[in-house]
Amino acid sequence: MKNNPIKHFRTLAIAALLGAAAPATPVAHAAGSHAAGHDHDAASAIGQPGDPTRVSRSIEIRMADDMRFTPAEVRIMAGETVRFVVINDGRLRHELVLGSEADLKAHYAEMLKAPEMEHDDANAVTLDGGKRGELVWQFTRSGSVPFGCLQPGHYDAGMAGVVGVR
Repeated sequence: MKNNPIKHFRTLAIAALLGAAAPATPVAHAAGSHAAGHDHDAASAIGQPGDPTRVSRSIEIRMADDMRFTPAEVRIMAGETVRFVVINDGRLRHELVLGSEADLKAHYAEMLKAPEMEHDDANAVTLDGGKRGELVWQFTRSGSVPFGCLQPGHYDAGMAGVVGVR
């Protein structure tokens, strides 16, 4: 059997392309946008993204490098649409993520594995030190809606809070 250099080159090229593509998927998922990877079941469990033109009030929440939110507890009425004005008073990157306790813990476990993960979720705002941002959310049910900073080490250090919805 005679060796065909063109066929051999084509086989090597296909193998190289397949080999290069295979690891790209997990790397892109781990370091890429977080939005496509999660369904926080927001509409049923914690509410839904709010319409910025229907905000009933704004609530300022500050984040600091002592791993605390101020205030750590907020009370609102069911059906209310709130604009959270989130201010990072620290130097470290912090975030405010709304979610069920199970979702926050699962998301935090992912962040520990892929700390460079970027977020593009309606229920979260991530801020570098000294920055401010906003999150508009409608709370459709009464109950408790936890929030936390899911940057590695922050949630474990106690950077968490709750929205009490009556």
